[in-house]
Amino acid sequence: MHLNIIKSSVSMLVVVATMWASAAQAEPIQGAGSTFAAPAIGKWAKNYQVARTDEGDFTSPDWTVDYEPVGSLAGVLRLIQPEMDFGATDAPLPPDEIAKRGYAQFPILIGGVAIVANIPDVKAGALKLTGQQIADIYLGKIQNWSDAAIKETNPDLKLPDLRISVLHRKDGSGTTAVFTQFLSNASSEWKTKLGSDQLMTWPIGAGIEGIQGLTRAVGSATGSIAYVEHGQVQRAGLAYAQIKNKAGRFVKPERAAFQAAASAIDWSKTKDFYQQLNDQPGDASYPLTAATFAVTPNGRISSGRLRRVHDFFRLAFEAKGAEDASGLGYVPLPPALVEMVQRYWEYGNKKTGG
Repeated sequence: MHLNIIKSSVSMLVVVATMWASAAQAEPIQGAGSTFAAPAIGKWAKNYQVARTDEGDFTSPDWTVDYEPVGSLAGVLRLIQPEMDFGATDAPLPPDEIAKRGYAQFPILIGGVAIVANIPDVKAGALKLTGQQIADIYLGKIQNWSDAAIKETNPDLKLPDLRISVLHRKDGSGTTAVFTQFLSNASSEWKTKLGSDQLMTWPIGAGIEGIQGLTRAVGSATGSIAYVEHGQVQRAGLAYAQIKNKAGRFVKPERAAFQAAASAIDWSKTKDFYQQLNDQPGDASYPLTAATFAVTPNGRISSGRLRRVHDFFRLAFEAKGAEDASGLGYVPLPPALVEMVQRYWEYGNKKTGG
Protein backbone atom coordinates (compact mmCIF):
# COMPACT_ATOMS: atom_id res chain seq x y z
CA MET A 1 0.00 0.00 0.00
CA HIS A 2 2.81 2.39 0.96
CA LEU A 3 4.55 1.50 -2.30
CA ASN A 4 1.43 2.39 -4.29
CA ILE A 5 1.18 5.71 -2.50
CA ILE A 6 4.82 6.44 -3.26
CA LYS A 7 4.36 5.51 -6.93
CA SER A 8 1.25 7.69 -7.12
CA SER A 9 3.08 10.61 -5.54
CA VAL A 10 6.03 10.23 -7.91
CA SER A 11 3.67 10.10 -10.89
CA MET A 12 1.96 13.25 -9.71
CA LEU A 13 5.30 15.02 -9.28
CA VAL A 14 6.30 14.01 -12.81
CA VAL A 15 3.05 15.40 -14.21
CA VAL A 16 3.44 18.66 -12.28
CA ALA A 17 7.12 18.96 -13.27
CA THR A 18 6.18 18.39 -16.91
CA MET A 19 3.50 21.09 -16.73
CA TRP A 20 6.00 23.49 -15.11
CA ALA A 21 8.62 22.71 -17.75
CA SER A 22 6.08 23.28 -20.54
CA ALA A 23 4.97 26.54 -18.97
CA ALA A 24 8.59 27.67 -18.67
CA GLN A 25 9.17 26.98 -22.37
CA ALA A 26 5.83 28.46 -23.50
CA GLU A 27 5.64 32.09 -24.56
CA PRO A 28 2.77 34.43 -25.42
CA ILE A 29 2.20 35.46 -29.01
CA GLN A 30 3.98 38.82 -29.22
CA GLY A 31 2.58 41.63 -31.37
CA ALA A 32 2.86 45.41 -31.58
CA GLY A 33 1.82 48.30 -33.76
CA SER A 34 -1.42 49.95 -34.84
CA THR A 35 -3.33 51.93 -32.24
CA PHE A 36 -6.13 52.11 -34.82
CA ALA A 37 -6.81 48.37 -34.45
CA ALA A 38 -5.79 47.98 -30.80
CA PRO A 39 -9.32 47.72 -29.33
CA ALA A 40 -10.20 44.84 -31.68
CA ILE A 41 -6.89 43.02 -31.17
CA GLY A 42 -7.30 43.35 -27.40
CA LYS A 43 -10.78 41.84 -27.55
CA TRP A 44 -9.61 39.05 -29.86
CA ALA A 45 -6.78 38.24 -27.44
CA LYS A 46 -9.26 37.68 -24.60
CA ASN A 47 -11.43 35.50 -26.85
CA TYR A 48 -8.40 33.48 -27.92
CA GLN A 49 -7.36 32.62 -24.39
CA VAL A 50 -10.90 31.57 -23.44
CA ALA A 51 -11.31 29.46 -26.59
CA ARG A 52 -7.97 27.68 -26.34
CA THR A 53 -8.36 26.85 -22.63
CA ASP A 54 -11.86 25.55 -23.40
CA GLU A 55 -12.92 27.47 -20.29
CA GLY A 56 -10.84 25.08 -18.16
CA ASP A 57 -8.74 25.89 -15.09
CA PHE A 58 -5.34 25.25 -16.64
CA THR A 59 -3.95 27.88 -18.97
CA SER A 60 -0.66 28.39 -20.77
CA PRO A 61 1.26 31.41 -22.07
CA ASP A 62 0.94 29.72 -25.48
CA TRP A 63 -2.72 30.71 -25.43
CA THR A 64 -2.19 34.37 -24.65
CA VAL A 65 -1.41 37.37 -26.85
CA ASP A 66 0.70 40.31 -25.67
CA TYR A 67 -0.01 43.30 -27.92
CA GLU A 68 1.52 46.75 -27.52
CA PRO A 69 -0.27 49.64 -29.30
CA VAL A 70 2.88 51.59 -30.11
CA GLY A 71 1.84 52.86 -33.56
CA SER A 72 2.17 51.30 -37.00
CA LEU A 73 5.71 52.49 -37.68
CA ALA A 74 7.09 51.21 -34.37
CA GLY A 75 5.24 47.92 -34.80
CA VAL A 76 6.90 47.19 -38.15
CA LEU A 77 10.31 48.30 -36.90
CA ARG A 78 10.05 45.93 -33.94
CA LEU A 79 9.79 42.91 -36.25
CA ILE A 80 13.59 42.67 -36.22
CA GLN A 81 13.41 41.77 -32.51
CA PRO A 82 13.62 37.98 -31.97
CA GLU A 83 10.61 37.80 -29.65
CA MET A 84 8.18 39.55 -32.05
CA ASP A 85 5.65 37.40 -33.94
CA PHE A 86 3.65 40.05 -35.80
CA GLY A 87 3.35 43.76 -36.36
CA ALA A 88 0.09 45.53 -37.15
CA THR A 89 0.11 48.48 -39.53
CA ASP A 90 -2.46 50.74 -41.18
CA ALA A 91 0.11 51.58 -43.86
CA PRO A 92 0.73 48.35 -45.83
CA LEU A 93 4.27 47.58 -46.97
CA PRO A 94 4.92 47.45 -50.74
CA PRO A 95 5.47 43.92 -52.14
CA ASP A 96 9.13 44.57 -52.94
CA GLU A 97 9.77 45.47 -49.31
CA ILE A 98 7.85 42.38 -48.14
CA ALA A 99 10.02 40.19 -50.39
CA LYS A 100 13.27 41.90 -49.40
CA ARG A 101 12.64 41.39 -45.67
CA GLY A 102 11.22 37.87 -45.92
CA TYR A 103 7.88 38.99 -44.48
CA ALA A 104 4.24 38.20 -45.25
CA GLN A 105 1.31 40.61 -45.01
CA PHE A 106 -2.47 40.24 -44.85
CA PRO A 107 -5.46 42.41 -43.81
CA ILE A 108 -7.18 41.78 -40.48
CA LEU A 109 -9.96 44.39 -40.37
CA ILE A 110 -11.36 47.48 -42.07
CA GLY A 111 -12.31 50.82 -40.56
CA GLY A 112 -12.08 54.52 -41.19
CA VAL A 113 -10.48 57.76 -40.04
CA ALA A 114 -12.94 60.43 -38.91
CA ILE A 115 -12.30 64.16 -38.99
CA VAL A 116 -13.30 65.53 -35.60
CA ALA A 117 -14.24 69.20 -35.23
CA ASN A 118 -14.89 70.52 -31.72
CA ILE A 119 -17.18 73.45 -32.53
CA PRO A 120 -19.76 74.68 -29.98
CA ASP A 121 -23.35 73.71 -30.87
CA VAL A 122 -22.29 71.78 -33.99
CA LYS A 123 -23.43 68.17 -33.67
CA ALA A 124 -21.89 65.03 -35.12
CA GLY A 125 -22.33 64.83 -38.88
CA ALA A 126 -23.63 68.40 -39.26
CA LEU A 127 -20.39 69.93 -40.60
CA LYS A 128 -19.33 69.21 -44.19
CA LEU A 129 -15.72 69.48 -45.32
CA THR A 130 -13.85 68.83 -48.55
CA GLY A 131 -10.37 67.37 -48.78
CA GLN A 132 -9.05 70.69 -50.12
CA GLN A 133 -10.48 72.56 -47.12
CA ILE A 134 -8.93 70.11 -44.65
CA ALA A 135 -5.57 70.40 -46.44
CA ASP A 136 -5.81 74.20 -46.30
CA ILE A 137 -6.58 74.02 -42.56
CA TYR A 138 -3.51 71.87 -41.94
CA LEU A 139 -1.43 74.18 -44.16
CA GLY A 140 -2.57 77.19 -42.11
CA LYS A 141 -4.39 78.82 -45.03
CA ILE A 142 -7.82 78.45 -43.37
CA GLN A 143 -7.54 79.57 -39.75
CA ASN A 144 -11.12 80.25 -38.60
CA TRP A 145 -14.30 78.17 -38.56
CA SER A 146 -16.15 81.16 -40.06
CA ASP A 147 -13.88 81.16 -43.14
CA ALA A 148 -15.77 81.88 -46.37
CA ALA A 149 -14.79 78.54 -47.94
CA ILE A 150 -16.25 76.54 -45.03
CA LYS A 151 -19.37 78.73 -44.95
CA GLU A 152 -19.91 78.10 -48.65
CA THR A 153 -19.96 74.35 -48.04
CA ASN A 154 -22.21 74.77 -44.99
CA PRO A 155 -24.73 77.52 -45.88
CA ASP A 156 -27.31 76.37 -43.32
CA LEU A 157 -24.89 75.97 -40.43
CA LYS A 158 -24.14 78.72 -37.91
CA LEU A 159 -20.36 78.71 -37.69
CA PRO A 160 -18.74 80.82 -34.95
CA ASP A 161 -15.90 83.30 -35.33
CA LEU A 162 -13.55 80.82 -33.68
CA ARG A 163 -9.90 80.14 -34.41
CA ILE A 164 -9.11 76.60 -35.53
CA SER A 165 -6.70 74.72 -33.29
CA VAL A 166 -4.90 72.11 -35.41
CA LEU A 167 -3.98 68.81 -33.74
CA HIS A 168 -2.04 65.87 -35.15
CA ARG A 169 -0.11 62.77 -34.10
CA LYS A 170 3.55 63.33 -33.25
CA ASP A 171 4.46 59.62 -33.17
CA GLY A 172 4.80 57.36 -36.22
CA SER A 173 1.27 56.36 -37.14
CA GLY A 174 -0.48 54.46 -39.92
CA THR A 175 -3.50 56.67 -39.29
CA THR A 176 -1.28 59.64 -40.14
CA ALA A 177 -0.24 57.89 -43.37
CA VAL A 178 -3.91 57.35 -44.32
CA PHE A 179 -4.77 60.96 -43.49
CA THR A 180 -1.84 62.55 -45.32
CA GLN A 181 -2.39 60.35 -48.37
CA PHE A 182 -5.95 61.70 -48.48
CA LEU A 183 -4.59 65.27 -48.22
CA SER A 184 -2.09 64.57 -51.01
CA ASN A 185 -4.91 63.32 -53.23
CA ALA A 186 -6.99 66.41 -52.47
CA SER A 187 -4.33 69.14 -52.63
CA SER A 188 -1.49 69.46 -55.14
CA GLU A 189 0.21 71.92 -52.77
CA TRP A 190 0.14 69.40 -49.93
CA LYS A 191 1.42 66.65 -52.22
CA THR A 192 4.30 68.78 -53.51
CA LYS A 193 5.37 70.34 -50.22
CA LEU A 194 4.69 67.60 -47.68
CA GLY A 195 3.53 64.32 -49.23
CA SER A 196 2.42 61.36 -47.17
CA ASP A 197 4.13 59.34 -44.45
CA GLN A 198 3.60 57.78 -41.04
CA LEU A 199 5.86 60.36 -39.39
CA MET A 200 5.45 63.91 -40.66
CA THR A 201 7.05 67.30 -40.24
CA TRP A 202 3.86 69.33 -39.85
CA PRO A 203 3.72 72.97 -40.98
CA ILE A 204 1.46 74.01 -38.06
CA GLY A 205 -0.40 72.59 -35.08
CA ALA A 206 0.25 70.71 -31.86
CA GLY A 207 1.59 67.17 -31.88
CA ILE A 208 -0.07 64.66 -29.56
CA GLU A 209 1.29 61.22 -28.61
CA GLY A 210 -0.93 58.25 -29.45
CA ILE A 211 -4.52 57.87 -30.62
CA GLN A 212 -5.97 58.04 -27.11
CA GLY A 213 -4.03 61.20 -26.36
CA LEU A 214 -5.26 62.79 -29.58
CA THR A 215 -8.84 61.72 -28.83
CA ARG A 216 -8.71 63.32 -25.37
CA ALA A 217 -7.06 66.48 -26.72
CA VAL A 218 -9.62 67.18 -29.44
CA GLY A 219 -12.46 66.38 -27.05
CA SER A 220 -11.29 68.97 -24.54
CA ALA A 221 -10.04 71.78 -26.81
CA THR A 222 -12.81 74.02 -28.17
CA GLY A 223 -12.18 74.97 -31.80
CA SER A 224 -9.85 72.05 -32.44
CA ILE A 225 -9.68 69.67 -35.39
CA ALA A 226 -8.05 66.24 -35.51
CA TYR A 227 -8.10 62.93 -37.38
CA VAL A 228 -9.11 59.97 -35.20
CA GLU A 229 -10.02 56.32 -35.76
CA HIS A 230 -13.79 56.03 -36.17
CA GLY A 231 -14.33 53.58 -33.30
CA GLN A 232 -12.55 55.90 -30.87
CA VAL A 233 -14.75 58.78 -32.04
CA GLN A 234 -17.85 56.65 -31.62
CA ARG A 235 -16.94 55.54 -28.10
CA ALA A 236 -15.92 59.05 -27.01
CA GLY A 237 -19.05 60.67 -28.50
CA LEU A 238 -17.06 63.24 -30.50
CA ALA A 239 -18.50 65.39 -33.29
CA TYR A 240 -17.27 64.25 -36.71
CA ALA A 241 -17.64 65.88 -40.13
CA GLN A 242 -19.07 64.53 -43.36
CA ILE A 243 -16.32 64.34 -45.98
CA LYS A 244 -16.69 64.84 -49.72
CA ASN A 245 -15.78 61.68 -51.62
CA LYS A 246 -14.44 61.04 -55.10
CA ALA A 247 -17.98 60.94 -56.52
CA GLY A 248 -18.72 64.41 -55.11
CA ARG A 249 -20.98 63.16 -52.29
CA PHE A 250 -20.62 64.10 -48.63
CA VAL A 251 -20.40 60.88 -46.61
CA LYS A 252 -20.38 60.12 -42.89
CA PRO A 253 -17.73 57.82 -41.38
CA GLU A 254 -19.79 54.70 -40.75
CA ARG A 255 -19.62 50.96 -41.36
CA ALA A 256 -21.71 50.95 -44.55
CA ALA A 257 -19.48 53.62 -46.09
CA PHE A 258 -16.31 51.68 -45.15
CA GLN A 259 -17.81 48.51 -46.66
CA ALA A 260 -18.62 50.38 -49.87
CA ALA A 261 -15.00 51.52 -50.22
CA ALA A 262 -13.57 48.06 -49.46
CA SER A 263 -15.98 46.43 -51.92
CA ALA A 264 -14.60 48.57 -54.74
CA ILE A 265 -11.26 46.70 -54.53
CA ASP A 266 -10.46 43.51 -56.42
CA TRP A 267 -8.20 41.94 -53.79
CA SER A 268 -7.39 39.00 -56.07
CA LYS A 269 -5.32 41.33 -58.25
CA THR A 270 -3.13 42.56 -55.40
CA LYS A 271 0.19 41.14 -54.25
CA ASP A 272 0.64 40.70 -50.51
CA PHE A 273 -2.74 42.46 -50.27
CA TYR A 274 -0.97 45.76 -50.88
CA GLN A 275 -3.76 48.28 -51.36
CA GLN A 276 -4.66 51.78 -50.15
CA LEU A 277 -8.38 52.17 -49.40
CA ASN A 278 -8.37 55.97 -49.67
CA ASP A 279 -10.59 57.65 -52.27
CA GLN A 280 -12.22 54.54 -53.70
CA PRO A 281 -14.92 55.15 -56.34
CA GLY A 282 -18.63 54.93 -55.61
CA ASP A 283 -21.34 57.27 -54.32
CA ALA A 284 -21.41 55.59 -50.90
CA SER A 285 -17.63 55.19 -50.36
CA TYR A 286 -16.05 57.02 -47.45
CA PRO A 287 -12.80 58.63 -48.68
CA LEU A 288 -10.79 58.00 -45.50
CA THR A 289 -11.40 54.27 -45.29
CA ALA A 290 -8.45 52.22 -44.05
CA ALA A 291 -7.44 48.63 -43.36
CA THR A 292 -5.10 47.24 -40.73
CA PHE A 293 -2.60 44.62 -41.91
CA ALA A 294 -0.70 42.02 -39.92
CA VAL A 295 2.93 41.62 -40.97
CA THR A 296 4.75 38.43 -39.98
CA PRO A 297 8.53 37.86 -40.17
CA ASN A 298 8.23 34.50 -41.97
CA GLY A 299 11.92 34.37 -42.76
CA ARG A 300 12.88 34.54 -39.08
CA ILE A 301 10.28 32.92 -36.81
CA SER A 302 9.70 29.18 -36.53
CA SER A 303 6.88 27.41 -38.32
CA GLY A 304 5.34 26.63 -34.92
CA ARG A 305 5.19 30.27 -33.89
CA LEU A 306 3.82 31.25 -37.28
CA ARG A 307 1.06 28.63 -36.97
CA ARG A 308 0.11 30.14 -33.61
CA VAL A 309 -0.20 33.61 -35.18
CA HIS A 310 -2.39 32.19 -37.94
CA ASP A 311 -4.44 30.31 -35.33
CA PHE A 312 -5.04 33.58 -33.46
CA PHE A 313 -6.23 35.47 -36.53
CA ARG A 314 -8.23 32.48 -37.81
CA LEU A 315 -10.28 32.65 -34.62
CA ALA A 316 -10.53 36.44 -34.96
CA PHE A 317 -12.06 36.04 -38.43
CA GLU A 318 -14.77 33.66 -37.19
CA ALA A 319 -18.29 34.72 -36.15
CA LYS A 320 -17.47 35.78 -32.57
CA GLY A 321 -14.40 37.79 -33.59
CA ALA A 322 -16.27 39.45 -36.45
CA GLU A 323 -19.15 40.33 -34.13
CA ASP A 324 -16.76 41.90 -31.61
CA ALA A 325 -15.02 43.92 -34.34
CA SER A 326 -18.40 45.21 -35.55
CA GLY A 327 -19.36 46.18 -32.02
CA LEU A 328 -16.22 48.30 -31.77
CA GLY A 329 -17.02 50.20 -34.97
CA TYR A 330 -14.91 48.23 -37.46
CA VAL A 331 -15.87 46.23 -40.55
CA PRO A 332 -14.84 42.55 -40.39
CA LEU A 333 -13.21 41.05 -43.46
CA PRO A 334 -15.83 39.65 -45.86
CA PRO A 335 -15.81 35.83 -46.17
CA ALA A 336 -14.29 35.85 -49.66
CA LEU A 337 -11.35 37.95 -48.43
CA VAL A 338 -10.90 35.68 -45.39
CA GLU A 339 -10.60 32.72 -47.80
CA MET A 340 -7.93 34.57 -49.77
CA VAL A 341 -5.98 35.29 -46.58
CA GLN A 342 -6.11 31.64 -45.50
CA ARG A 343 -4.93 30.47 -48.93
CA TYR A 344 -2.11 33.00 -48.66
CA TRP A 345 -1.07 31.42 -45.35
CA GLU A 346 -1.13 27.97 -46.92
CA TYR A 347 0.68 28.70 -50.15
CA GLY A 348 3.01 31.46 -49.04
CA ASN A 349 3.28 35.05 -50.18
CA LYS A 350 4.07 34.59 -53.85
CA LYS A 351 0.65 35.70 -54.99
CA THR A 352 -2.47 36.82 -53.12
CA GLY A 353 -5.10 34.13 -52.99
CA GLY A 354 -2.59 31.35 -53.70
